[in-house]
Amino acid sequence: MPILQLEMHPGRTPEQKRTFVREATKVASETLNCPPESVEIVIREVPRELWGRGGKLVSEL
Repeated sequence: MPILQLEMHPGRTPEQKRTFVREATKVASETLNCPPESVEIVIREVPRELWGRGGKLVSEL
């Protein structure tokens, strides 16, 4: 059972997340030769003030 984990900043719409889950499931299923029902996807939304890049908080960039 493949498990895909995506971390991103908040702000995507439910429709964007729905589309991502549908399309990522399709690609994973085809690429890994497994049934779509076995693909699990976890989306974690991390606020910008908890995300760092280049030595700074993303909220400060």
